[in-house]
Amino acid sequence: MEILVYGVGGVGGYFGGRLAEAGHNVSMIARGDHLKAIQKNGLEVESIKGNFKVKPTVATSEVAEVPKPDLIILGIKSWQIPSVAEELKPIIGENTIVLPLQNGANNYEKLIEVLPEENVLAGLCFVVSFIEKPGKIKHAAYEPKIVFGENDNSRSDRVMKIHDILDEAGIENNIPESIQLEIWKKFLFICTISGIGGLTRVPIDKIRDSKFLYDMMRDSAKEIIEVGKAKGIPLSEKHVEMVFEIINSQPEGTTASTQRDLMNGKPSELENFNGFIVKEGEKLGIETPVNRYIYECLKPMETAARNSK
Repeated sequence: MEILVYGVGGVGGYFGGRLAEAGHNVSMIARGDHLKAIQKNGLEVESIKGNFKVKPTVATSEVAEVPKPDLIILGIKSWQIPSVAEELKPIIGENTIVLPLQNGANNYEKLIEVLPEENVLAGLCFVVSFIEKPGKIKHAAYEPKIVFGENDNSRSDRVMKIHDILDEAGIENNIPESIQLEIWKKFLFICTISGIGGLTRVPIDKIRDSKFLYDMMRDSAKEIIEVGKAKGIPLSEKHVEMVFEIINSQPEGTTASTQRDLMNGKPSELENFNGFIVKEGEKLGIETPVNRYIYECLKPMETAARNSK
């Protein structure tokens, strides 16, 4: 299978590396020094599941230089989806499958605004990995997992084929009964911790230690639940409790990637997280005061980061 991994950061680098290691033709779109290192020495992955090194079929910054892919895995940030989807249009064939793995609640919807609906799956992933240095990905924690499916949750031939391919590559994967619910469950966790982390600029244990901030997180999560329910997602108080079990189990020093982007003056997923909840709440007539507070306080930093690009 011809596979294109667009974005070779922690997510795309790990999963694309595993697929290449399993013998698939994997092309990679990367940028800057990271791309140069991959072109020269291949991609190195240091993992708690075993270290390995692979040479992609093609490593480039230009979509036009890759073989026509059967499967495109998106390892980008959610805010990059519209522009990347436009870039991919020329290489989308009748049977090309696009699999997004970003955090965020509406990545599938954003993709089908640009690409044919029949080419797009819905998906998410779980992995703690990052670029340690150019050409090297470090997988530091968590059993890497991909959760994906058709938007109508049917067990199509192509979904089962990708399931088999991921199995063969040793990548844990799951086709759930409701991919939309799984996407929102992860979104509930990541949105609850990301904005408040960016606002306080301290790790999760310091936020947990403050009753005021901990309650603020819970209120933020309840707003996300209400917006999700209004959009037909079967979320409940049970899911809030599940998320806070995860939050309470995070080790000291843990920060979210959006928090780190905000703190480092980089463009972040703020608009796709708290901003998304605020805007959807407005459309649906749901008050989201906590998410609005977080969003409006962080928006000037986000705007400055984008204007300095």
